[in-house]
Amino acid sequence: MRYAKRGRLRFTSHRDITRAVERAVRRAGIPVAFSAGFTPHPKISYAGAVPTGVASEAEYLEIGVTAPCEPERIQADLDASLPPGLDVLEVVEAREGALADRLEASRWELRLPEADPGLAVTAVEKFLAAERVEVERLTKKGIRRFDARGAVLVLTMDGPVTGETPEGAGGTAGQTPVRSCVILHMVVRHATPAVRPDDVLTALRLVADFAPPVPPEVTRLAQGPLDEATGEPADPLGLDRDFTRGAEAGPVGQVVGDL
Repeated sequence: MRYAKRGRLRFTSHRDITRAVERAVRRAGIPVAFSAGFTPHPKISYAGAVPTGVASEAEYLEIGVTAPCEPERIQADLDASLPPGLDVLEVVEAREGALADRLEASRWELRLPEADPGLAVTAVEKFLAAERVEVERLTKKGIRRFDARGAVLVLTMDGPVTGETPEGAGGTAGQTPVRSCVILHMVVRHATPAVRPDDVLTALRLVADFAPPVPPEVTRLAQGPLDEATGEPADPLGLDRDFTRGAEAGPVGQVVGDL
């Protein structure tokens, strides 16, 4: 299943997302499978979830079911049961292989309000010219130092563009307040440790002292297997979608299958 995380829901933690999905699955009447043992839990697995505070148009999960299901009905019922901002975009019957193994790269959009365009251009150029840019991040195991440059396959800049100033920002009476916004697009290969958009921003600060004055607006636009020809993430559900469309008419799924 591919779903989106939009609007205020981008500030929801992954734990809260899992709770919302489990409630929605029960509300929608999906025949979800449960694990064995003393504390059974629904067989719902998440792949490559974004950090808290980040929006996404390409989040993925798998649901194990105990009875045949129509993907279109699952999509409609689950979408209606989830809160606004968690939107189910597509459901297909899974083929063999783990979905997580197909997610090799992500495309990100970073909107940087009030950022200096000239400094942004210089920072991008210096970052791309560097062979290695090491950054530090606080993890559960303490401070970790790693290279942020090697995982970035594409980094381009759009803008500056202008738009309305956020509510409460003020402006001259009788005029529409505007602000400049630099937009960065990047394709990042999934690695260990994962290189996140905020790590790339840290690297831009290190190479060119580029620091946006306000927090960035980050959205994951896509994730999937890396297409070496285009350097872009491809559709991870492509094979599943073709299989589902080519199946015989009627419900799909096995006695314990995956969506």
